[in-house]
Amino acid sequence: MGSKLVDGVLDAATAGVHYSAFRLEELNLQASKSGLEQPTTTGLENGHREPFVIGVAGGASSGKSTVCKMIIDQLRDQRVVVVTQDSFYYGLSDEELLHAHDCNFDHPDAFNTDLLLSCMEDLKHGKAVDIPDYSLKTYKSTPHARKVNPSDVIILEGILVFHDLRVRDLMNMKIFVDTDADVRLTRRIRCDTIEKGRDIKTVLDQYSKFVKPAFDDFILPTKKYADIIIPRGGDNNVAIDLIVQHIRTKLGQHDLCKIHSNLYVVPTTYQVRGMHTIIRDAATTTHDFIFYADRLIRLVVEHGLGHLPFKERQVITPTGSVYTGVEFSKRLCGISVIRSGESMENALRACCKGIKIGKILIHREGDNGQQLIYHNLPKDIANRHVLLLDPILGTGNSAVQAISLLLKKGVQEANIIFLNLISAPQGVHVVSKKFPRIKIVTSEIEFGLNDDFRVIPGMGEFGDRYFGTDDYQSSTPFFCDDKNRVRLL
Repeated sequence: MGSKLVDGVLDAATAGVHYSAFRLEELNLQASKSGLEQPTTTGLENGHREPFVIGVAGGASSGKSTVCKMIIDQLRDQRVVVVTQDSFYYGLSDEELLHAHDCNFDHPDAFNTDLLLSCMEDLKHGKAVDIPDYSLKTYKSTPHARKVNPSDVIILEGILVFHDLRVRDLMNMKIFVDTDADVRLTRRIRCDTIEKGRDIKTVLDQYSKFVKPAFDDFILPTKKYADIIIPRGGDNNVAIDLIVQHIRTKLGQHDLCKIHSNLYVVPTTYQVRGMHTIIRDAATTTHDFIFYADRLIRLVVEHGLGHLPFKERQVITPTGSVYTGVEFSKRLCGISVIRSGESMENALRACCKGIKIGKILIHREGDNGQQLIYHNLPKDIANRHVLLLDPILGTGNSAVQAISLLLKKGVQEANIIFLNLISAPQGVHVVSKKFPRIKIVTSEIEFGLNDDFRVIPGMGEFGDRYFGTDDYQSSTPFFCDDKNRVRLL
């Protein structure tokens, strides 16, 4: 794509895209693509799941439509519909038509925002809507409205789609197309003179009287609400590629998290994506793999700890003031699934001083993962909250075996938090269906499993890459000696 990684971070300057706090609901693949069951979704018509809404704003002639088209072209395997704010202009009266060139079409009052909201709300709830067909030549809506059906993705495009808080709140992602004023004016002159038959003087008069002041007063200030800012609009191919990659990730997480309310995905940023890029690269050295895997593991552990119960506590600060905060739960333990899970122990110890950590060894034979070889758990584990550690959730069979053991030892299902780096939809489905009260915390959702039940795109054998033992085979037999220590045969 032309972008580059600097210390694991996508170089935004190279991509020419700025980002300001992606609002990433714990959002991988649609359930239908991963072969999962389709649970009923309440509150939506005909079981339709709520779509992913992308807002695209920017000045007139900034390239918004081109950006939308490029996104649609790359999301061709998704159902995508575009709703333009221009469709919701108020029609001019006969008297106003006589002075149409004196009307400010770049002012917020020029749009029927209430009707726009109504249509967007219906689309979000799985209802087909009739979008007005507004003519920029007659300045009226034609009798034939455009019927729009519910879709997986809705792109709402317009100069002022970020102006109204109610409209912004409908969006899962907000993109601002930032194009130089001279370029926008040149495009406007070309469009109005060639396509609309206007003379240059009229175009320039309207620009100086309405377009530029409205941009400065109403459009430019909404740039602060954008999650992503694209310089140069449709000319910025690298930025579009990055955005589409991010949308694909969010679409998958968006769907699966709505199916399983106990699934939590670490909010995605370019930092997280950059680190995933490094550890997934087959050419990454062991040293770099460990470094960036540790960083991601720490994020997952911290996110998981946020789901533990807390109680309020007041302390006296060095200034003599009272600070009301919270106190961590002290009845914790970590349980690592040998051996990949042991890679997550250091991060847990760094976050929870003195935490007890137990072990579970499961022989992963094919996709079965049914043979429990060894376990060493805290004796009072039934009275603790348990953080179960395993970096990869694939078929879910090993996880089911480990969780079943914990339940047999008296651990409450709701007291288990399963932490992993990447999760296949199939594994999430298996674990959530059998243990609906446990929490699953991960940093990314995968596409699925291949014919060998390996996670794809995946990152290979995690334990081999982390511990630098490429000659290790997952089928190696184990036994426990008389001191209950794990040995390799």
